[in-house]
Amino acid sequence: MSNRTTYNFHLSDFKNEENFGILDSFEGFHFSNSKSDLIDLFANTLAQGMHGLCFSLYEDGQQPGDTISEEQVRRRLEIMAPYTKWVRSFSCTEGNEFIPKIARELGIKTLVGAWLGDDAKKNNKEIKALIELANEGFVDIAAVGNEVMYRKDLSEHELLEYIANVKNDIPSHIPVGYVDAYYEFTIKPRITEACDVILTNCYPYWEGSNQDHALAHMKSMYYQAKSAAQGKKVIITETGWPSQGESFKDSHPSKENAMKYFINTQLWSKASNIDIFYFSSFDELWKVGAEGEVGAYWGIWDKNEKLKYND
Repeated sequence: MSNRTTYNFHLSDFKNEENFGILDSFEGFHFSNSKSDLIDLFANTLAQGMHGLCFSLYEDGQQPGDTISEEQVRRRLEIMAPYTKWVRSFSCTEGNEFIPKIARELGIKTLVGAWLGDDAKKNNKEIKALIELANEGFVDIAAVGNEVMYRKDLSEHELLEYIANVKNDIPSHIPVGYVDAYYEFTIKPRITEACDVILTNCYPYWEGSNQDHALAHMKSMYYQAKSAAQGKKVIITETGWPSQGESFKDSHPSKENAMKYFINTQLWSKASNIDIFYFSSFDELWKVGAEGEVGAYWGIWDKNEKLKYND
């Protein structure tokens, strides 16, 4: 996700809007200088559970395009299950189809995504698989594509056709949406109108925000999407902070910053009744190619499925 501050508003822009009233009063936790206190607070926050987690599918040596086993998906979901009510998947093929099926066994609700790109054959396979999973009862929210407008993989018209196809072919009680950066729902009103629910990615890190201001920055992203939504439910489908790697402007990866961001995100989610899918569950090495070193370190658990924030 790129830095496009042209479209980023601030909380003060929304405070007088009747639909939002005074917004929310949670301004973030005031952390002590003790690392042990921070670790304890993180552990307590994690133990209380969260609304949702993004599923990290790939181990070292694996990457998109590889077919992943049911056993691997089950093992990772069983690690996540005590801490989350929902799981988000990004694709419906190559082993991703096991995610909503096993999640249902474990009592976890599902936001199931069809991965769309510039290959029509693969897109049709994904859409068909999403429709099948929904009709079989494994989908609570259907996401048609992830950041395809940001990547410019499809035209707006093409995306709208995929959304319409899914809406027509799955049970009407399942909400259908599209995932993208918060500002896309302001500048693409036809897509916003087509969605039953607004699914927005909010990353203060990728807009160079200092950790001290990251929660306020994320809130401004959320309320911009909420303004564009015109009364539709808004869900934050991705947000997180990396534990190591290179800095981006004034955003600095570290275990301490990652714990602080996680704690504030979860406390705000509960205090303001905002649904958030945290990114991500496990570190994934393949993401280094797309995002640089920092891409591999967004997980709550490391690449070996061990909790990162207990020492």
